[in-house]
Amino acid sequence: MKGVMTGLRAWLVQRVTAVIMLVVLLLFFIRLVQDPFESYEDWSQWVDDPWVSIVAALFFGALLLHAWVGLRDVILDYVHSTPLRLFAHSLVVIGYSGIAFWVVRILLR
Repeated sequence: MKGVMTGLRAWLVQRVTAVIMLVVLLLFFIRLVQDPFESYEDWSQWVDDPWVSIVAALFFGALLLHAWVGLRDVILDYVHSTPLRLFAHSLVVIGYSGIAFWVVRILLR
């Protein structure tokens, strides 16, 4: 089975998305250490900044892509029946699409 994201490409996607998530989390923790939020209003104002929304979207996009590649590999390795494999992939795609729409909805508020 020769797919679009197999072998080295899948490995690279996993590593790049892991680095993106790590950098975003480090930036967030640095922000918390340097200037902790005093109240919910301070946090809400910070989250309303467009740059924070862009970075959050980047983080969740990387998270979903990272999780997709990982689960796809697990399904390919352990589900041998083609109909069951297709069903499992479909469930994952539907679930991750729902999560993606939910994140977009939250970030656009």
